[in-house]
Amino acid sequence: MAPRSNYYDVLGVKKDASADEIKKAFRRLARKHHPDAGGDEAKFKEINEAYEVLSDPEKRAQYDQYGQYFGGAAGAGPATGAGWPGGGRVRVENVDLGDLGDLGDLFGSVFGGRAHSRGPQPKRGRDVQVELHLSFQQAFEGTSAKVDIERTEPCERCHGSGAKPGTSPVTCPTCGGRGVVSDGQGMFAFSRTCSACSGSGTVIKEKCPVCRGTGRVRRRSPMTVNVPAGATDGGKLRFKGKGEPGESGGPPGDLYVITRIKPHPFFVREGADVVMELPISIAEAALGTEVRIPTPDGAAVKLRVPPGTQHGKVFRVSGKGAPRLKGTGRGDLKVKAKVVVPTHLTERQRSLLGEFMAEGHENLRAHIR
Repeated sequence: MAPRSNYYDVLGVKKDASADEIKKAFRRLARKHHPDAGGDEAKFKEINEAYEVLSDPEKRAQYDQYGQYFGGAAGAGPATGAGWPGGGRVRVENVDLGDLGDLGDLFGSVFGGRAHSRGPQPKRGRDVQVELHLSFQQAFEGTSAKVDIERTEPCERCHGSGAKPGTSPVTCPTCGGRGVVSDGQGMFAFSRTCSACSGSGTVIKEKCPVCRGTGRVRRRSPMTVNVPAGATDGGKLRFKGKGEPGESGGPPGDLYVITRIKPHPFFVREGADVVMELPISIAEAALGTEVRIPTPDGAAVKLRVPPGTQHGKVFRVSGKGAPRLKGTGRGDLKVKAKVVVPTHLTERQRSLLGEFMAEGHENLRAHIR
């Protein structure tokens, strides 16, 4: 069939255009003139004719030499099927139409592109998340702990096939094992997932009594996980590949362990730092003192409280905090002074405090007069 116009002019490219230039021109024009996008059907046919020939090196060489392409069955044009005059179906080859832009999904099914994959595609397993409750000391020092994980796993009775033991899935009679079926829509062939087998390409006549044909069951199983030293409340630990198994050869998901830390009687975590309150009397705050304080790792240390220490003053004991999860070293122990005012005084204490007041002291309220 002689071309109705120059194929190079149809695609808007020069005769020496590269294969990449021809492909880009075709994609642009196909997106613009596709009938389902409101384009001109005759123009769309012409564009496909041109691309069918110019995208194939042998067909293009014949076209360049003779001015037309003579390949295919007698009377058939460059398009596949019965040729454009006979109204046959269109099937474009040598290009993935799935990336034509907004119409990519439509074209992928219209031209039998990526939708024609056989059988189910690999699917990554789902992630699993559990909570792990730890004591302050376990999180501080690190520990190994068991967690119960509930996840979907292949059925042991049927080995994941979904079929009754002694039987096997059979090829889907509707799609012939392809997982997709084609519907004729005028001059186009549309592909869709086979509803009989849900795209798997097989059907189960006798289902496994344990998993009821799904091939997978919910199962709870214990797993030992290592918690690093310095774990924090609400922190998330990731264990790669310990989630649910993938499907059809897909990779497994991940396990995420959320750590929950029980409160300590007097230590509080602030990231890698550990905070504690140190109760001191009025006399100790005024005169100064030296005390021994506990640390999270169990060893007591001396702390000097200087004279005139105010309520809320924070002292740092370097390197006595928790191990840093990211990086090296440890945080600090932050000791917050808490001046305790007595609520019950003996007569002697009252007398001494009265003498102290009589001696005179700085006017604390001068700034508010």
